[in-house]
Amino acid sequence: MAGGGGGGAAPAPKADELVPHPVKDQLPNVSYCITSPPPWPEAILLGFQHYLVMLGTTVIIPTALVPQMGGGNDEKARVIQTLLFVAGINTLLQSFFGTRLPAVIGGSYTFVAPTISIILAGRYNNIVEPHRKFLHIMRGTQGALIVASTLQIIVGLSGLWRNVTRFLSPLSAVPLVALSGFGLYELGFPAVAKCVEIGLPMIIILIVISQYIPHAIHAEKPVFDRFAVIFSVAIVWLYAYFLTIGGAYKHSPPKTQLHCRTDRSGLVGSAPWIRVPYPFQWGAPTFDAGEAFAMMAAAFVGVVESTGTFIAVSRYASATPLPPSVLSRGIGWQGIGILLDGLFGTASGSTVSVIKCKLQIIQTEGKFGAVFASIPAPIFAALYCLFFAYVGSVGLSFLQFCNLNSFRTKFILGFSIFMGLSVPQYFNEYTSVAGYGPAHTNARWFNDIVNILFSSEPFVAGVVAFFLDNTLQRRNSAVRKDRGYHWWDKFRSFKTDTRSEEFYSLPFNLNKFFPSV
Repeated sequence: MAGGGGGGAAPAPKADELVPHPVKDQLPNVSYCITSPPPWPEAILLGFQHYLVMLGTTVIIPTALVPQMGGGNDEKARVIQTLLFVAGINTLLQSFFGTRLPAVIGGSYTFVAPTISIILAGRYNNIVEPHRKFLHIMRGTQGALIVASTLQIIVGLSGLWRNVTRFLSPLSAVPLVALSGFGLYELGFPAVAKCVEIGLPMIIILIVISQYIPHAIHAEKPVFDRFAVIFSVAIVWLYAYFLTIGGAYKHSPPKTQLHCRTDRSGLVGSAPWIRVPYPFQWGAPTFDAGEAFAMMAAAFVGVVESTGTFIAVSRYASATPLPPSVLSRGIGWQGIGILLDGLFGTASGSTVSVIKCKLQIIQTEGKFGAVFASIPAPIFAALYCLFFAYVGSVGLSFLQFCNLNSFRTKFILGFSIFMGLSVPQYFNEYTSVAGYGPAHTNARWFNDIVNILFSSEPFVAGVVAFFLDNTLQRRNSAVRKDRGYHWWDKFRSFKTDTRSEEFYSLPFNLNKFFPSV
């Protein structure tokens, strides 16, 4: 054995000595990624499975908004079909010309608050006839969405967001991405508990099918884990149907029946067999400056939230980290998606959600979609408990690039996540008690902007982390390594890593006309 002396190389670790897991800029062991899509039969099934997952959000938003707008079941069915149709178009645009990631663009809860503000606007109080009131409010929402879309289009396609995200490090990405999933916790078990005898079995069956059965039966092909959503939804939906026709909820309170029964959506009878939505189907949009400003605040929150979700999608797609120019391009095309929301009249703007398959069918169906929309909401909430958790966990995975022994890292990470949960909780509690947000002045548009911005968990956490990470001891070379910035250096430009061309280049040789930098 060599004696102790200076300059000698460190001894190699023993065979039984524990060593850290290596840092990986791509997620390993992914069956299908951007460059290796599944076969078409399997892709169709996977696409249908993800359609079921996104259907929950698509149904919940119009179900909550349309009755407040004055609409009935017929208007609700039409809005749901429109939202599905536009989601299909926006997803295809994002897949071909945006980030090129396998991400679904669908309805967003971020835009619910400004839509409710439009519903409560005094200028609609004098309209008595419900359908006429619905049309006027929808046209006001359309006008606000059209104006708000310009913010994302300009910020994204001008390259402005590219210049901002160049300063994003793995450390500041962790709170942003993690709370893009964990921040939606209120849509999980609280919604499951509204009909716990359906929601809780759904969680258990989903976990058993996706996590336990594949390891117990050792099948040659990953059937159960890959199609766990279809199996579990079919089982629990059938169980809920038998409870409904068996009279289990015959004497239950109306709220319980609404959440538990499979025949309370009111959509099957109202939906036409086939219907193709078209622009301005509700009439010409109307414009109000205050409502437009409030919707622009939601669009800005959508920029930040979608940045976190795009990063999560790139990770699960086993792609390299997004170059800032590609991320900015995706935000621009998401803005075009919000423009389409305004033109068609979906009552809500769009953001990106995680999905692991490129297929998204443009929805024009009537009765078909309405039948699946009769799935009780707690079943969808059970799905959220799993999939939102996956989004949050991929945010935590970026900690592998950071030095967790650094007190600077601990402070930024802990403080930003805590404030990201605590500040929106204050705003939400205040609103639920007082009926209005903490910002309550005579300028309704100002109130909406403040309340919308600070009610978003990923927005608050992401902004706090980004600010602290780029101002605290930034020029220190050791800090640069602590925050993991050096790991993402080669992805700051589109051309510095050859894999960027493989994952993110535009089709049809469009890179010649729209180069990425």
